[in-house]
Amino acid sequence: MHTLAASIAPQTHETLGNYVRRLREEKGISQQQLAASSGVHPQSIGKIERGITTKLNHKTRNGLAHALAIPAEYLDAVVKGVTLETLGSLKICPHCWTPGNPPESSWNDPRAKFCFICGHSLLSQCRHCNHPIDSYQHRFCPMCGTSYKHQPKSQAVGKVNGG
Repeated sequence: MHTLAASIAPQTHETLGNYVRRLREEKGISQQQLAASSGVHPQSIGKIERGITTKLNHKTRNGLAHALAIPAEYLDAVVKGVTLETLGSLKICPHCWTPGNPPESSWNDPRAKFCFICGHSLLSQCRHCNHPIDSYQHRFCPMCGTSYKHQPKSQAVGKVNGG
């Protein structure tokens, strides 16, 4: 696990309920507040945290990921009881993605190679140093500082020429 995402990443052998409760408490919000921000019924949040619900449907998964500001893949990993590395790295579209926001659901498909919105190739690692993308919260690679976002050639040329 990479250090930037370590505090929000699921811990080894952490259950879905324990993981959601830990993140909710770290954010200092109630189950009702989490339910409201995720679009999930408050009783469902309680069932998840008590371990009664151990699997998530697509809507609940994405709602919780958005409300807890985590990649949906983190929830996938904890539900499956595997490490994030087992699931594979996170993917973004360097053109469409907005740092700090969850990805488009189509990018999470393991078969997805291109953005279904704009057609750009999806990134799973830094273009400069090949460090895997391990958080949707950061705009730049933690290893080399290269931006994950697509830069038009006119901006890149201007920087090289001192502009």
